[in-house]
This record gives sequence, structure tokens and C-alpha cells, in this order.
Amino acid sequence: MEIIQTTLAFVFALGVLIFVHEYGHFWVARRCGVKVLRFSIGFGKPLWSRFDKHGTEFTVSAIPLGGYVRMLDEREGEVPAELLSQTFNRKSVLQRIAIVGAGPLVNLVFAVLLYWVMFMSGVAVTIPMVGDVHESSPAAQAGVYSGQEIVSVDGRETQSWEDVIFALISRIGDSGEITLGLKSPDSTMIEERAVLVDRWLVGSELDSPLAQLGIDPMMPGFEPVLGEVVPGGAADKAGLLMGDKIQAADGEIIDSWSQWVAIIRANPEKPLLLNVERDHSRIELTVVPARVNNETGEAIGRIGARVSVPDDYGAEYQRIIRYGPLAALLPAFTKMWDRSVLTLGSIGKMLQGLISIDNISGPITIAKIAGQTASYGPEAFFSFIAYLSISLGVLNLLPIPVLDGGHLLYYFVELIKGSPVSERIQAAGAKMGMALLLAFMMLAIFNDIARL
Repeated sequence: MEIIQTTLAFVFALGVLIFVHEYGHFWVARRCGVKVLRFSIGFGKPLWSRFDKHGTEFTVSAIPLGGYVRMLDEREGEVPAELLSQTFNRKSVLQRIAIVGAGPLVNLVFAVLLYWVMFMSGVAVTIPMVGDVHESSPAAQAGVYSGQEIVSVDGRETQSWEDVIFALISRIGDSGEITLGLKSPDSTMIEERAVLVDRWLVGSELDSPLAQLGIDPMMPGFEPVLGEVVPGGAADKAGLLMGDKIQAADGEIIDSWSQWVAIIRANPEKPLLLNVERDHSRIELTVVPARVNNETGEAIGRIGARVSVPDDYGAEYQRIIRYGPLAALLPAFTKMWDRSVLTLGSIGKMLQGLISIDNISGPITIAKIAGQTASYGPEAFFSFIAYLSISLGVLNLLPIPVLDGGHLLYYFVELIKGSPVSERIQAAGAKMGMALLLAFMMLAIFNDIARL
């Protein structure tokens, strides 16, 4: 059932984004008088097709990892004289720029539209309240303490943990200060605390930025019941299952999830005899927590399991963000812009070696995340689609031949010099761009498989 949900969520998300992207090209091409021969979702053998009154073939093809809009073009074959005015290559350079740029730009507009609808409907977010602050951590040294709300990071308002995480990730590779705006309980005063960082998150960007600061989010007390068990982790190897309730560890009665976590953290690589309640029966298991280093380099234990979260989890720690139709436009655009800047910045830092290429993800990871967010509800799923749409739009604007950005680069050069870039240079660029794209895809798939 989970595989079916993941597959359907992946196909739906990718199909929508491909349609939106290609429709941008298609719509502007039609407005510029270009004859569109085919509008395809996917590559390979067509599974379904039909023609409209303009002679455009609309198809859904077998490989759902992209799409294309094929336009009438003299460079691809002989064109009847009566149709020459409808060819792409005979349109002005500004019209060609508009047609090519429309795809990625519509992806960005689509993200704004999704955020706009979500903000009008009301978005439930978790208030960024500080829970435990680890002793001697960067946050503790800066004077952050439990119970405070993080209302800003580097001067940018943060209404949720998502806002905080994205703000922290945007500082990857930086040295200096991260300024946290904090509001204490029962106070309207906002105080700022400067957290000192050095090459922030370099080599550790796959870990939680909050953990690197030494901050645990505040959350209500949970029973020691396992939710997700990570395949291959210490919990999985010990035979623990989702739904198991930990009653005791080495004879110590376990009353809460936080107590259970503290025991695990304190016992890296040490066998723990557990009393577990499973399906109204008691069983004994032995788990050996894996050894990892925390933000201060201290060895702690980890078993690869998450808490079981009740349906009414954290209601007292949540807020609803809702705007009217006009007021929702600005936060929707701002969110799209921030995510776009973050994506571009991350690419730049990856080229500088500040962010590991291990973070590059391919279709397997995208499918997994699509399935997970779909299970969390429509709000999380559509938020994921919006961010994926932003990534698709930004990546397609990169000046790499075979991508939209590469074609735009040629057209801007043509606009400046007054004549097209030579066919020889474009052909060489296409080979280089295709090689880069294939290498990128192979790396992404390799990372996907390594994560599995």
C-alpha cells in the first residue's frame, strides 16, 4: 500500500509540474504565432494522444521524467512556404526569449499560486519554541534558554520551525554570527542573541541545523511508543517494531519518550535489555545503540527510531497563519523568492565545496518524499510540490546548454551582438550540456541508491 501511495504521489507531483512547465512554453509560443506540433508529458512511446483543431498533438508518454513542446522549426526539417511565418526560428529574438523563459517562470508563478491558496485557506505551523538547550552548545553559550520563541533569524521573521530551518540552512558555509531574535514566555520584549559559527554546517549539512546549534524543539510529553523504525538501524536490528512500547531498560522503568531518548544517548555501543509491550504481551529484547558524535563532539547513542505522534499532537504549540486574498499575495511571493534564493545559493556553495554533493537527490528520493508528504496531508504535499516547482524553475534557468537557461544565454548574446550564435558553438555547447546533465543524473541516482 505504501509503495502504491508513493508511486501515485510521485507521478502526480511530477506530472503536474511537467505540465505547468511545458504549458508555459506552449501558451507563449501560441501567442507569438508559432505552430506547436506536439505537447508531450513524458518521453518515449506515447500511451495516449489526441490532436486539437490547430493540429497540435497532445501526448502522455511512457517515461514520466520530463516533457517537451515541439515547435515548427526550419532547423529540424523542411517547412512549406505557407508555414514559414509560423516557425520558431523566424521569430524575433525577444519572442524566442519569451517562449523559452516562459516555462521556468511559470513554475515560479505556480509556486506562488500554491502558497497563495494555502495562506488563504490557513496554514497550521509549529511555533518555534525552544525546548532543551544542550550544555556547552553554541546556543547555550549565546544565552538561549528553554521556553523562548525564535521570532527571527538574522532579522528575518520566523513564524514556524520551517522558517527557522530554512533561514539556518541559507547560512551554510558562513563564519561569524547567526543572530536569533528571541521572545521569552509572558513577555513582548524581543532580545537578540548572537550565535558564533565557523564554516557553519560544512560537512554536517545532512544533520539537523538545530542539533548543530544545540537546540531541541519544545514538544509535549510523549509515551515511549515507537513510530517509524529506520531500516538497518540499531532498533531494527534488535527486532523493535512500530507500535512497541518501551516499559523498562536495564531494569529502569521508562515513563516518557524523553527519558527513553536520554538513556539511549547516554549508552552508545552498550547493550540495553528492554522490556517491551507488544500487542498486549511482554517481550524482552536487547538493543545496542550506535555511536555518533553530537554537535560538541561528544559520543552519544542512537538507535534509528522515531516517536509515535498522536493525531492531536502539539495543538498548544501550533498556530494558524491565514491571510485575505490580497494580503496573501506578499507572503506567497516572499516565500517563493526566499526558496529561489536558497536554491541558487546552495548551488553556488556546492560549487565552492561548502555543501557536499551527497545532498543531490534524484527521482527515488523525490518519490519517497512525495509519498511521505502525501501521507501527512494535502497541506504538506502541496507545500512540497510548490518547493519542487521552484527548484525546477530555478534549475532550468541555469545557463547550461540543453536547459532553458542555456538557450536564453544564446539569445541574449544574439540580442547584444546582433546575430545568432554559430551552429558550431551551439552544437558543441549541446554536447557539453548533455554530458553535464547525464553526470548530474547519474550522481543523483547513485546518491538515491546509497541512501537506500
